[in-house]
Amino acid sequence: MSGRPEILFPLFAGAETLKGVGPKTAQSLAQIGLQTPRDLAFTLPYSILDRRRRDSIKGLDLPAIATVEVEVGSHQPARNRGGAYRINVSDQEVEFQLVFFHGRSRYLEAQCPEGLRRLVSGKVELFDGVAQMVHPDHMVPLAEAEDIPEFEPVYPLTHGVTQKTMTKAALSALERLPELAEWIDAEQVKREAWPGWKEALIAGHHPQGLEDLSPDAPIRTRLAYDELFAHQLTLALARQAERKSHGIVSQATGRLQGPVLASLPYRPTTAQTRAIAEISADMASDRRMNRLLQGDVGSGKTLVAFMALLVAVEAGGQGVMMAPTGILAQQHYEGLLPLAEQAGVVLELLTGRDKGAERRAKLAALEAGDIQILVGTHAVFQQDVVFRRLHLAIVDEQHRFGVRQRMELAEKGNGADVLVMTATPIPRSLALAQYGDMDVSVLDEKPPGRKPVKTAVLSTERMEEVVNHLRRAIDEGRQCYWVCPLVGESEVMDLIAAEERFKHLRAILGEGVVGLVHGQMPPAGKDAAMAAFQQGETKVLVATTVIEVGVNVPNASIMVIERAEIFGLAQLHQLRGRVGRGSAASTCLLMYQPPLSEGGRRRLEVLRESEDGFKISETDLQMRGAGDVIGTAQSGLPRFLIADLERQAPLMAVAQSDARSLLAMDPGLTSPRGRAARVLLWLMKQDQAIRLISVG
Repeated sequence: MSGRPEILFPLFAGAETLKGVGPKTAQSLAQIGLQTPRDLAFTLPYSILDRRRRDSIKGLDLPAIATVEVEVGSHQPARNRGGAYRINVSDQEVEFQLVFFHGRSRYLEAQCPEGLRRLVSGKVELFDGVAQMVHPDHMVPLAEAEDIPEFEPVYPLTHGVTQKTMTKAALSALERLPELAEWIDAEQVKREAWPGWKEALIAGHHPQGLEDLSPDAPIRTRLAYDELFAHQLTLALARQAERKSHGIVSQATGRLQGPVLASLPYRPTTAQTRAIAEISADMASDRRMNRLLQGDVGSGKTLVAFMALLVAVEAGGQGVMMAPTGILAQQHYEGLLPLAEQAGVVLELLTGRDKGAERRAKLAALEAGDIQILVGTHAVFQQDVVFRRLHLAIVDEQHRFGVRQRMELAEKGNGADVLVMTATPIPRSLALAQYGDMDVSVLDEKPPGRKPVKTAVLSTERMEEVVNHLRRAIDEGRQCYWVCPLVGESEVMDLIAAEERFKHLRAILGEGVVGLVHGQMPPAGKDAAMAAFQQGETKVLVATTVIEVGVNVPNASIMVIERAEIFGLAQLHQLRGRVGRGSAASTCLLMYQPPLSEGGRRRLEVLRESEDGFKISETDLQMRGAGDVIGTAQSGLPRFLIADLERQAPLMAVAQSDARSLLAMDPGLTSPRGRAARVLLWLMKQDQAIRLISVG
């Protein structure tokens, strides 16, 4: 597996080795990520021009593209510089004109001699009642008619690259496609009636009609599957490498879990009970757990996480729970304390704020095993933090935690089980794309006692009403979040918007009632503003979206979101989940700035009508696309050239089980199909996977 297989060399040459691509064009192509013949072969046309022959342009709904055979009539050279050169032509029914600006007589007379027949194709338009084809796209002698395809592919372009160049380059790339052994399971190819890889790519560049461009066309599905399969194979290899490393066996006894469950005022939901059982079974096996706990806002993830930590302690080990920020770590700590007291276990908090003697004392207690459960920020990753017997690490709300980070975390714990928690309900296809190396537990029920949040949508023109509503709520002792939008690209702009709103509300509601927290503040300032709100000193917290994750203020029962139409659905759902945590009935006011676009209106309606995060995220996926749902920049989501995660979600699940079963039968990828799959990994540039195989 030392290097790229020789059979793929021609596909990985420079783009300038393709027909019609010089150094300058190669540079332009590189700007849209097309650097090799392989990249061009995988860039399929997104549309087609219908160039099927017609007898006449008569009866066409103009303007339209037409391909007709004509007899060339008289030439009318331009009367002045920059004027138009016209050639009168006639098809079987009518006469029209070919028009050329800056046309050179000698060239056009040679191309279209009077009295001869030509096949022309281009856009026909009416000017002053005369049908004209300005600058035909094609103009050839009948003998060369074959050169005009019936359906001409239309490619995505970049500055400095024409359709003609792109078409030529793509077709030239196709000439280099080697014959490769099939990597998809033979049964599946037969069942789906899929063409082979090379055949599918060639057909993809020669569509025979609009239906060939649909993601559901067999050629497109086949090629999409190749991408998804390569990606899932990479994740499955990562999972295999994970599982080779021996985990720690943690057997639950129930001696600590029992008292905690008995003390709860309600019974865990079926979903919670199922998740606890799945996690306990993983922890009891000698393979390392690598599980994702996915739960919507308020589905009771904390209880499940705590039960998992107790399994570690019951088995004589320690557990750690990591949160992305100090505030969140503090909150987890406060949330778990009463449960820890019921169980009689020692729970401690470690963040970057612990300094000097206090920090040393905590570290000593941790190393001695006196601290059984540690809650902390990534500070627990530092060199001097040593556990006596770490059995379980829980990572909270890190959808910025890619496969690589998960592998690093596992190394720190020497075989400790890993549970990643996320409150972002990701649609199943995306969860598979992102967490395909993990097993997934889903909490899809709300525990009893959570009141639904009433959601209303109103225009910013009703600002005064909203502020009056707030004033009354504050008089009744309630608290409110006021979220300002991230307006511009620059944080300074957002800051100004937030500060304006803060001053406006302070002027109306009074000094000391309104707090402000935003991204530009130093951490200590943020913490102080949050703490004042948590303790009820301030009644209204004006914030940019920093409060999205995790803050728990049960007394806060109103959430106002300004310019809600520019937020993503998942984000709005997360924000709304910050209220409705206490006993009071809660409201969420989505304020939009009119006029609302159709898409904006639909998004806000979905939120008003549903509190089901999974349903909302599915809608979000259909409306905005995969990258936006989890923010492409930090999502660790792969970029696919052909596969369409929104439209081809079911394929992802098939690819996952296929990749896992191939590795189960052939862990070293040495069988004929395994070797074909290795070539696929090189073809799809899955370097990470290739490293895993060569190491393994």
